[in-house]
Amino acid sequence: MLFLKLRVYQKHPLHLRETGGCLIVLILALGWALAAYVRGREIRRMKSSMKSGNSFAFLTLDINELEHSNQANLPRVTVVMPLKGFGEHNLHNWRSQITSLYGGPLEFLFVVESTADPAYHAVKCLLADFKDAVEAKVIVAGLSTTCSQKIHNQLVGVDQMHKDTKYVLFLDDDVRLHPGSIGALTTEMEKNPDIFIQTGYPLDLPSGTLGSYCIYGYHMPCSMGFATGGKTFFLWGGCMMMHANDFRTDHHCVVSGLRDGGYSDDMTLAAIAGAHKRLITSPPVAVFPHPLATDLTFPRYWNYLRKQTFVLESYTTKVNWIMNRALFTSHCYLSWGFVSPYVMAGIHVAAALRHYLKENSLEGTVMTCNGLLLVACLAVCTVIELLSMWNLTRIEVHLCNMLSPEAPQLSLASYNWCLVFIAMLVDNFLYPLSAMRSHLSQSINWSGIRYHLKDGKICKIDRHKHLVPKITDLAGKDLLGKQGSIPKVAIISTLSRTLAQWRQPKKYNI
Repeated sequence: MLFLKLRVYQKHPLHLRETGGCLIVLILALGWALAAYVRGREIRRMKSSMKSGNSFAFLTLDINELEHSNQANLPRVTVVMPLKGFGEHNLHNWRSQITSLYGGPLEFLFVVESTADPAYHAVKCLLADFKDAVEAKVIVAGLSTTCSQKIHNQLVGVDQMHKDTKYVLFLDDDVRLHPGSIGALTTEMEKNPDIFIQTGYPLDLPSGTLGSYCIYGYHMPCSMGFATGGKTFFLWGGCMMMHANDFRTDHHCVVSGLRDGGYSDDMTLAAIAGAHKRLITSPPVAVFPHPLATDLTFPRYWNYLRKQTFVLESYTTKVNWIMNRALFTSHCYLSWGFVSPYVMAGIHVAAALRHYLKENSLEGTVMTCNGLLLVACLAVCTVIELLSMWNLTRIEVHLCNMLSPEAPQLSLASYNWCLVFIAMLVDNFLYPLSAMRSHLSQSINWSGIRYHLKDGKICKIDRHKHLVPKITDLAGKDLLGKQGSIPKVAIISTLSRTLAQWRQPKKYNI
């Protein structure tokens, strides 16, 4: 019997690993619960404002801010959108951006690499429909030589912004804004001049493929850092509002830091903010619907993951390098720490089945019981985690519906939670592999352009026709088109479908 107890004790290190996995799962559940509380608090504030007679709570909680005297004094904002390719959701996203209900002077700068980009002709057709109703133009930036093409497009846009612009808002072309988003971001900047950057985060809408659910599973843990309702250390390049003068004066070297070898806009700016102890905030209303491509395949998900892990190889300072290495190590450890308990649980279940199919000793019975107990604990923790994840998604869907009452309402009905669980296992298993490959290769193919890093900065850029993929990863955007253009029939039919969706009756099935 003493020998049996000794053998049971020797198994404890494995049990501790499984217990650690349960702890990771519970920490995720707690993080999502806190994020849900912050987003839910904003919903309650909006409902309270609506009960008080403010039917424009989706724009502002203080209806007095909509008075003409206040609107006339709003600062000028320039929205810079670097574009690459044309996909199924682009027209809807662009329309949501240029139809903002911001009351102050507002200009939109769509920046493309060349007129051969399919996005150039698509956005030209869209702006032609609005004519003089929107202050917007398309800018051809040319090829980047010292930084990523996206950063190059952003800096060219900043160079051509209006001289009276006070704030510049960088948006990705896959961001679907709410009518009051620009106003909400600007209001926070006006309230607190110490804010260096304001950011937001996407709410992924999976299309049904495993690849799209893997993207959702990858983004959800990161969403905790953006659901603080205020100060954060995280930054998402899809939505960044900054002071225009920071770019005019190259304050904190924001221009030179991006231009001279910059690969990732958000990682570079976050590093600058950290080095100079500047404030980054994320207001609770800055959550944006992000529909994923209906044909998002698993290989395209892998390409996207490779680009996400590659950003940890870029850095600006020694401190930034240390921070990235810490993120690299901790993320890899936690990812496999999340997956390993489920692997061990599978082994325990297999051992239990084998035990009941064959006659075993008392020792085997004790170990099987201990293993099944841990499997049961892990199952309970997993259910709690998925419920917390579902609750945060439900609240964010509800918040997005309240912030965009004119748009077709989002729903949780299409989410497959079995696929969500599988996708989380797949994503966490693949993340360390992708991170290690990025570390060893020091180069990446981003939308047909291969960037090479040296000492954390871009040192070489390769452009060859064979590098250009047919479509991009998430939005499934066409990068080549036909002679740089899109058939007019396709444009007209897509616009018609977009208008039809926009005007269809609302559905409130949350």
